[in-house]
Amino acid sequence: MAKEPQIQNNDPETTGHEWDGIQEFNNPLPRWWVWVFYLTIVWGIWYSVAYPAWPGIKEATAGYMGWSTRANVAEEIAAAEAANAGINEKLASVELTAIQGDDELQGYATSAGAAVFKTWCAQCHGSGAAGAKGYPNLQDDAWLWGGTMEDIHTTVTHGIRNEEDPDARYSEMPAFGEILEKEEIGQVVNYVMTLSGQEPRDAEAATAGEQVFLDNCAACHMDDGTGDRAQGAPNLTDAIWLYGGDYDTVHDTVTYSRFGVMPPWNQRLSEAEIRAVTTYVHQLGGGE
Repeated sequence: MAKEPQIQNNDPETTGHEWDGIQEFNNPLPRWWVWVFYLTIVWGIWYSVAYPAWPGIKEATAGYMGWSTRANVAEEIAAAEAANAGINEKLASVELTAIQGDDELQGYATSAGAAVFKTWCAQCHGSGAAGAKGYPNLQDDAWLWGGTMEDIHTTVTHGIRNEEDPDARYSEMPAFGEILEKEEIGQVVNYVMTLSGQEPRDAEAATAGEQVFLDNCAACHMDDGTGDRAQGAPNLTDAIWLYGGDYDTVHDTVTYSRFGVMPPWNQRLSEAEIRAVTTYVHQLGGGE
């Protein structure tokens, strides 16, 4: 049988709680700890009044000190722009072809262009600019509209097939499913596969497809299928395909056509930023 606990004369009062004969002393908290606790409460109230804290319907309370992370970021951006104002002005005014002849300007443009690319372009072309299905690879030398500095600058500035910029590069492939017979589409698809060295699904159809190609496709893709950059018509004789080069994908392309759109970046980026990203893209490996 458990013995009753013996309370010494100098022991504090108990709380009245007891577990298996163990009593809980009613020890007061240290005074310094209590005052620190009270101070944290006061500090918390002051902080919520001085700084943005309480959420509202549209925004949080601003706080009487007027502190803002957005304002701080804006100040840092303004300071960076002021520091780079001189070289940005030079970048925006020199001839495009002169950028590569100036080591300082080339280095700055490449670095700044990489930041612009990762912010605005990587979502479609990938962080490494290798592209994806429907989005061109910017590392090779296959360019629908040309890969010189001037060509890339025009493409970035005005975009492709958009409705915002009247100077956008524009071309449109007709949906041949509404023009050709189903048999003719099969023939021309088989022929197109032979242009890039692939085995056609039907060799006899491929032979007949040559004339279908010359009558309907050669005006843009040229008689030999090498394409025409002035019209944005791709080269069909290489192994580079924007949407895929297998029979079924080419068949869908011929039947329904493709209509990729690129926005005009002159409405979002400054001239210096456009030239910077142009320089960056040009030096990736496929620039001409």
